[in-house]
Amino acid sequence: MPISKDKAVTIHYAVKNEAGETLDTSRGRDPLTYLHGGGNIVLGLEKALEGKDTGAKLEVTLPPEEAYGVRDEKNVRNVPLRKLATDGTIAAGAPVRVQTADGVQMARVVAVRGDYATVDLNHPLAGMPLAFEVEVVAVRDATAEELAHGHVHGPGGHHG
Repeated sequence: MPISKDKAVTIHYAVKNEAGETLDTSRGRDPLTYLHGGGNIVLGLEKALEGKDTGAKLEVTLPPEEAYGVRDEKNVRNVPLRKLATDGTIAAGAPVRVQTADGVQMARVVAVRGDYATVDLNHPLAGMPLAFEVEVVAVRDATAEELAHGHVHGPGGHHG
């Protein structure tokens, strides 16, 4: 069954930076299952997988625009410490939740100075060309519930 919109697709993947360093991989753990056409993976990878079938293997290098986006320096902001939601100490490198005009977003603390933290709302991989190695493990029709929720349920998906 070829990959197309509204299919539940299971893949093994590895993501590498320009230096060839592996940044993330599903190898050694369960494969990833996602709803194709649901915006659950980066756009360029979704486009590259369109029409592929179980057993297909591909390598694709994506520019930042088709991966995690271009870095936007307007997404680096100074925020009062009292406005940050965190699960621990607020220090450089720590993930925090920040209330924005678009709702709560995850950010990374860049620096702490006095009562303020500089936070970066850009995705950590924004601005990077990324190389993906992908193997299609399975393709099936998504269930009505998965389509209604916009993501896959069960192993490798959400609620799994």
